[in-house]
Amino acid sequence: MSKKYIATPTKTKEILNKYKFSFKKSLGQNFLVDVNVLENIIKHAGIDNSAGAIEIGPGMGALTEQLAIHADKVVAFEIDQRLLPILRDTLQDYSNVEIIHQDILEANVAEVIHSHFRPGQAVHVVANLPYYITTPILMKLVRDKLPVTSLTVMIQKEVAERMAAQPNSKSYGSLTIAVQYYTEAKIVMSVPKGVFMPQPNVDSSILRLVIRAQPPVQVEDEDFFFNLVQASFAQRRKTLRNNLSSYFKEQYTKDKINEVLETVGIDGTRRGESLNMEEFALLANTFYNINQ
Repeated sequence: MSKKYIATPTKTKEILNKYKFSFKKSLGQNFLVDVNVLENIIKHAGIDNSAGAIEIGPGMGALTEQLAIHADKVVAFEIDQRLLPILRDTLQDYSNVEIIHQDILEANVAEVIHSHFRPGQAVHVVANLPYYITTPILMKLVRDKLPVTSLTVMIQKEVAERMAAQPNSKSYGSLTIAVQYYTEAKIVMSVPKGVFMPQPNVDSSILRLVIRAQPPVQVEDEDFFFNLVQASFAQRRKTLRNNLSSYFKEQYTKDKINEVLETVGIDGTRRGESLNMEEFALLANTFYNINQ
């Protein structure tokens, strides 16, 4: 293609000047200006010309353009009204792109998928997510049990490490369990600060989340399970016994908590970060069944 891609410093500056656009810190706007990085994201996302893609926060359309080249259909959610005329301009050559002016957190994404993609079409979420709102967006998308195959997202390096962590590591916590309950998480590449305009203060990683057909553990009650996991990490330096005693103080005596821990064969002096998902599920189900 002879045309100049959007994702170059020169082209981005040209668009910024043309529309007198100023970055909004409150929206976490950092635009990608490196085509190689974008092509790698597309490759890791498993996008091909039969797939549908959903993008969140297309900005000026740098990633959207590459998705449009490689995918069958692209639907992008943009919250910033100032970017709509820019996107109309930068993406005018691509008839397979639709921009929806809406906050992804308020959108009925299942309905959008149903109305914009073919029945049975593989749909992937691909996005350079604003750092300040990464977790709420991803948790909404995985908890809504959408008909999507995977999510490939550029996020802050530390957050990616927490989502893809293993037990007994400092990154492992309640967010790890929440994400890995719904998906298989893997960091597929690192992205330096220099490929953004303006440059963020942190390094980024590309995290690939493949949606699980079934969670890896069976739990009696998902909300209770996640609450117990969160309680187990409430104070990381505290033992599991102490964290659970604080969480259940209205319901159970310390003796009862010790009895449950003994029943499931989990040492109460361990810390939350040493438990794997199977152990959390066993613990949550045992406590839950006492209440029934």
